[in-house]
Amino acid sequence: VQLQASGGGLVQSGGSLRLSCAASGRPFSGYVLGWFRQAPGKRREFVAGVTWSTWSGSNTYYSDSVKGRFTVSTDNAKNTLYLQMNSLKPEDTAVYYCAAALSIASTTAVADFDYWGQGTQVTVSS
Repeated sequence: VQLQASGGGLVQSGGSLRLSCAASGRPFSGYVLGWFRQAPGKRREFVAGVTWSTWSGSNTYYSDSVKGRFTVSTDNAKNTLYLQMNSLKPEDTAVYYCAAALSIASTTAVADFDYWGQGTQVTVSS
């Protein structure tokens, strides 16, 4: 599966952005999907993820640093993953990546994700 992230930009503290990640090659409903970010000089870190269950449908999970401010969602008809980011803070500044994992379980580990988009820059000014 190929992933293409977009939607980054410059925003003031407290503002909002919505990132998109278009997937091609295969329907992504069988994957664990995730958003990660990497700030200069720091390791890539998990931000938010989506898994699917036959019993409960889609399930989302978040890092503590973004819980309550960010929302991850999908549009399966468009094969697109989104990340709505509200109440942005300067510490949210990073390159954001979307990723897909061939896994049935939720995971936050970078090494578990098999496919990566190219990244989109998000800059939050104070």
